[in-house]
Amino acid sequence: MTRLHTLAHDQAGPETAELFDTIKRSIGKLPNLYATIGSNAPAVLAHVLGTGATLAKSSLSRREQEAINLAVSEATGCDYCVAAHTMTGKLAGYTVEQTRALRAGAFAEDARIDALVKFALHLVQQRGTLDAAAVDALKAAGFDDRQLVEIPLVVSAILFTNMVNRINDTTLDFPKAA
Repeated sequence: MTRLHTLAHDQAGPETAELFDTIKRSIGKLPNLYATIGSNAPAVLAHVLGTGATLAKSSLSRREQEAINLAVSEATGCDYCVAAHTMTGKLAGYTVEQTRALRAGAFAEDARIDALVKFALHLVQQRGTLDAAAVDALKAAGFDDRQLVEIPLVVSAILFTNMVNRINDTTLDFPKAA
């Protein structure tokens, strides 16, 4: 049972309805997460969508971003984002088995993705300034300084949605992750 007020699409005011329409046109439906955010804080939903547009222009590939999303969502225990990103991870080219490996925090099939997932999890779980070895390992895997700035944006975007879902206990409207 969700905990936060969530409007039906036809009950939304003009600002929120416009955001909901944009989402629906873009992905074919209005996910419960976005309905909840927009119902309570339309400006925050606009910011989330803006961040998504920025990440679409990132030098990190969609597969790399989904790897981060899967690993971080599993680490935080967000069942909604695990389900959503298992589906979008498959759309980015991962198999079910590969999404499970990413959720477990490793990816033996690809050293670059493996280093990225381990770095993202280290970033989320480690307190204080990261040790130089963690940054050096990511650079050794082929990531550059631009990507070292983009990675925290991917992490912060998924952490935000993880937290909203954990507060709300958002009703799953994606297939449950296997």
